[in-house]
Amino acid sequence: MLERFLTGASTYSQSIDHVILVIALLVGFWLIVAEAVFFGLIFKYRQRDGRGSQYVTGEEKHLKRWITVPHILVILCDLLIIYAAVRVWIDVKQTFPPAEEKVRIFSQQWAWSFQQPGADGVLDTADDILTVDELHVKVNTTYYFELRSRDVVHSFCVPSFRLKQDAVPGRNITGWFKATRPGTYDIQCTQMCGVGHAFMAGRIIVETPEQHAEWIRRASNPALAAQPPPSNSGNEAPQLAEVRQ
Repeated sequence: MLERFLTGASTYSQSIDHVILVIALLVGFWLIVAEAVFFGLIFKYRQRDGRGSQYVTGEEKHLKRWITVPHILVILCDLLIIYAAVRVWIDVKQTFPPAEEKVRIFSQQWAWSFQQPGADGVLDTADDILTVDELHVKVNTTYYFELRSRDVVHSFCVPSFRLKQDAVPGRNITGWFKATRPGTYDIQCTQMCGVGHAFMAGRIIVETPEQHAEWIRRASNPALAAQPPPSNSGNEAPQLAEVRQ
């Protein structure tokens, strides 16, 4: 239902949408009931000529039911929401499927940097592909990501994947996703991180296996793979070393 307004492009996007829908329906139902009772009582017991006011202590049993019965029903609805949310939390945050690919994500003011394997399929080798604000992934492939921050707290968010994970300085946070639809999707930072926060945007490009293989072929440098890892001298080595810290 929510996909009418925002595309769902990951394996767990639909599960998260269902939790949001359950919360919206239950909260919306109780909002309508509460407002109907509220305005109904105002209308029924409005001031009228010849009708005196009543002194209510709140101890009357027939009046207590107006509080206790809705209270119990709301608690039951809360338990339903908690059950649905915990199930999705376990599936997304606690139960990781086997990894097929790995990517490293760096957040910094105010850009996203990505490090992913080159043609050899192994991370932290000489042919790693380094990109800024653009991540290429293969459709129907489970990716593990290592999320790091180089300065302040950021939050890696891909709305179409229903993916959001904070990046905390000094921590290496692992998560996963599996894209199900080829296309280009927005990457956002959803944690205020300074004056350039609004401009910290990127994109994730989900490709077919053939498209992704062609991108890797063009993006990786076969000549670089045959050379020894760069030393710490020169202009390029410090940046590469920083990316792999």
